[in-house]
Amino acid sequence: MTPPCNRFTRSVLIAGLILGGASGLAQAQDSESGALQACLKAWGEHPFGPNPAYRTLATSVKVFGIGQGTADREVTPGPSLIMVNPGVNVMGGSEIELLNPNGWYCLRAAVNVMGGMDIKLHCGARLASASSGTTVMSGENAAKGVSVMGSIKVERVGCTTS
Repeated sequence: MTPPCNRFTRSVLIAGLILGGASGLAQAQDSESGALQACLKAWGEHPFGPNPAYRTLATSVKVFGIGQGTADREVTPGPSLIMVNPGVNVMGGSEIELLNPNGWYCLRAAVNVMGGMDIKLHCGARLASASSGTTVMSGENAAKGVSVMGSIKVERVGCTTS
């Protein structure tokens, strides 16, 4: 006889299915150029042209809150295109700081399971997601990543008030 499936077990199973789906999504968006084109399309008008130069910001994996944070604090004199590689947060808190006021940040994917992922985005920066996002038993999913029993929030920072 199979034991009844409680809420936590279902949630973990759903998380596994979503992460498997996220893996497929990551493979579909695997090429940086495909993700970059998705972000450029999401922005519509941009100053970069059809084959833009860009730099890549590596993110980390955090489990139970253990792992390094991710921050881009470089301030460029003009528009700068930055590919933000996939971030993964499992059962803890994670923060990604995107603080270049001239940054055009392209988020390849964000995966958040049973935790909170906060993205601090400079007030002058722009953010687009290469994926449409998936949310299961979760709160806010402003970054359009994969969120299972958690939330992905984008907070504007560095704004001046008049």
